[in-house]
Amino acid sequence: MRVLTGEQVLVRVFVGEDDRFKNKPLWSALLERLRTEGFAGATVVRGVAGFGARSVIHTTSLLDLSADLPFIIEIVDTEQHVRAKLEPMLDEMVTGGLVTMERVEVMRYAAGPTPTQRTVRGP
Repeated sequence: MRVLTGEQVLVRVFVGEDDRFKNKPLWSALLERLRTEGFAGATVVRGVAGFGARSVIHTTSLLDLSADLPFIIEIVDTEQHVRAKLEPMLDEMVTGGLVTMERVEVMRYAAGPTPTQRTVRGP
């Protein structure tokens, strides 16, 4: 397991639900690739509504024509790893959307117990 403490970077990749990479949902393809490339961690969040560069509102409302909901992939790692591995990956896989990066303070990064090690707490 990698050690990740102190000042690191948080990258957010904003894409649409309908975005694809090699016939696979882009968010899923990115998540798999991030894991393969040894990133410290990533989380995919599905938005309930949003709009981007084209100013089209994407929502689940039946009154709207677009349901292409926003997805956000959040990645925390070292700036060096992000610049070396993530930037080329995004150039290859992401054709639209928004990517942001900010400095964050990692307070804790540790693997929890495996599902078989978890204890169930009673009332």
